[in-house]
Amino acid sequence: MNVLVVTGTSTDVGKTVVTAALAAALSARGLRVAVCKPAQTGVQPGEPGDLAEIDRLSGVGSGIELARYPDPLAPDTAARRSGHPLLALGEVTDAVQAATHEHDVVLVEGAGGLLVRLGAGGFTLAEVARDVEAPVLVVTAAGLGTLNHTALTTEALAHRGVPCAGLVIGSWPGTPDLASACNRDELAGVAGAPLVGAVPAGSGELAPGEFARRASSWFARPWLDGWAGAEPGQPSISARA
Repeated sequence: MNVLVVTGTSTDVGKTVVTAALAAALSARGLRVAVCKPAQTGVQPGEPGDLAEIDRLSGVGSGIELARYPDPLAPDTAARRSGHPLLALGEVTDAVQAATHEHDVVLVEGAGGLLVRLGAGGFTLAEVARDVEAPVLVVTAAGLGTLNHTALTTEALAHRGVPCAGLVIGSWPGTPDLASACNRDELAGVAGAPLVGAVPAGSGELAPGEFARRASSWFARPWLDGWAGAEPGQPSISARA
């Protein structure tokens, strides 16, 4: 299977925009891309969620949402509060595996950080990645605190035997401060994973066509080409690219 799981070092670091950019960039290379969002929280029935935003920006309409809960909380907590059934790990892995039969790449976007509990038994995105044998792309912040948060996330992946596909800065400022500039140089070494992309701040506000046109430029070309050729894990983006 050619599956890539997308997590963040925390909430609001740009996972959805990064996932949309990846979907657009891979689709532009002629790949059939599906995006799975196992659990959506903080959205009412019928309201547009993260998959709708990914579709709007990327034009990739193959979205898979398995559960949605109205409270903006961790999915297992939100499920219990709403009285809805807890999502099961097998539901997620079955849906991802089914999507691989009709798509070249399946992107799986988590909720919040790596160890947020998604459903029954307290399973997390790390268990999803493990069971579908997929690497995890970590979306990071640019500013203060990101070195620690990113290192904790990659260490948690390594502890579970789940490979890290690389790091992407989810919102790179137009005028980086000293901390952001230093962090960009140091993230790969501190986290033990290559920096493979940086998405400019405000990219989610671009018109969809312009977003899709620019998306490929936000990732290291060898890494992106590796995914397009079903050979993930290619060289990283330059720290100053």
